[in-house]
Amino acid sequence: MLSFFRSFAPYQYISLLVVLSLIRFPLLIAPPPLLIPELNWMLVGEQMRQGYTLYSDIWDSVSPFSAGVYWLIDLAVGRSQGAYWFLATALSVFQIVYFNYVMNAREVFPERSFWPGLIYALFLNLSFDCTTLSPMLLSTTFLLLAFGSLVKQLGRQGATDEVFEMGVYVGIAALFYLPSALFIIWASFSLLFFTGATLRQHSLTLFGFAFPILLVVLYYYLNNTLDDFNRNLLTSVFRVRQYDLSDFKTLVISLIVPLTVGVFGFLSLFNSVNRYVNFQQRTQQIMLLWVITAVLTIPLMPFLAPMLFLSFVPPMAFFAVHYFANVRRVWQRELLFLLVFLLMVGVFYQGAIGLLPGVEVGRLSSLRVKSSTIPGRIQNQKLLIIDEDISGYRYNRPATPYLNWDLAKYDLRNLDSYDAVINVFDHFRQDPPDFIVDRQQVVPKLFERAPALGAQYKPTETAGIYERINR
Repeated sequence: MLSFFRSFAPYQYISLLVVLSLIRFPLLIAPPPLLIPELNWMLVGEQMRQGYTLYSDIWDSVSPFSAGVYWLIDLAVGRSQGAYWFLATALSVFQIVYFNYVMNAREVFPERSFWPGLIYALFLNLSFDCTTLSPMLLSTTFLLLAFGSLVKQLGRQGATDEVFEMGVYVGIAALFYLPSALFIIWASFSLLFFTGATLRQHSLTLFGFAFPILLVVLYYYLNNTLDDFNRNLLTSVFRVRQYDLSDFKTLVISLIVPLTVGVFGFLSLFNSVNRYVNFQQRTQQIMLLWVITAVLTIPLMPFLAPMLFLSFVPPMAFFAVHYFANVRRVWQRELLFLLVFLLMVGVFYQGAIGLLPGVEVGRLSSLRVKSSTIPGRIQNQKLLIIDEDISGYRYNRPATPYLNWDLAKYDLRNLDSYDAVINVFDHFRQDPPDFIVDRQQVVPKLFERAPALGAQYKPTETAGIYERINR
């Protein structure tokens, strides 16, 4: 396969699309299960379409530009997992083509080929959850654009004022997925160490980064919801930890092959048969800085799943190309790539369609929307689910701003505070739920603190579920 993609011809772009399509073809036959984060994003988009404001009327930690995308999807097709999959695939195609284009147009490798695109297409499928339209996938698109802009600066005698563009890309990436804001460190150090950027150009980079973020801050300031923006987005990155959704075994299985190949690729640079020009060496160092920055984002992840490690794909693919290029014997190279291909596709298919019945590794069971324990009669109703598991919203609509339990704790776990009780009461009055699903045992204390609210609800036959009287 590598020999075929070594040919640098325009028709190979079609070949890359064929490879991506073949990898994801089983998902057309057996659509992947709906994931809890996907349902959460759909609910955010749905609530925004109904006129609710993110962070003040919808307490969730999704970044604003990602929420805007989910709002547009809901505006167009409503809750549609297929739309998320289709748009994610289109975005994946763009990333593959752009990554391959930059590597060849800027002569990052000694030889031009379609290996960068091929390996990127493979590594982009770490697990089946990487095929959905996640904030990390959206963010990585703009990080790639920032990389393309940075590489353009490396090819010149000195940096130009176009570094502003790179800063803007990183700022937009942060507005899709907040931990990506750390990549401004990567951009700044790359300019400092590997270009002749002046103080003015460093300032332009930082201003470009801050510009889109300040526009969003200004929007929430003018809408008098800056405190909500700060609590539910900026500080939530340190507080929201949904580790119940994490699947460490699947994460390790998904990452071990591309990470191993990437590490071997980096080590192969020290014993390479190729001679790299100064520009190519600087690009390698920039990619190493990318890896370090991506590692710094791990503590800021709300949960651990392969989809949140998509920012590792560009450097892993970059160093993997070096690894295969430094394998001298063609048959060894082909055999190694075939092994990597089969292992990664096997993990992908195990998660998506369960190649090995009874084996849970790769299935992301904790991340899937589960069969709800809510009685079947409760459908198409307005619910408040007090828990991290929001599966009950699949056939219902959320009420009150308390969509994210980690953020809802700010009020619902602080009921000894008069202000918190008033906030909860006001939210119930403005958007009363028909049913309350209380899996955290906070409702008894809430009704004790707000008797007027308790008088509006009665327990149902199912423990922990309360129904509004006179609906």
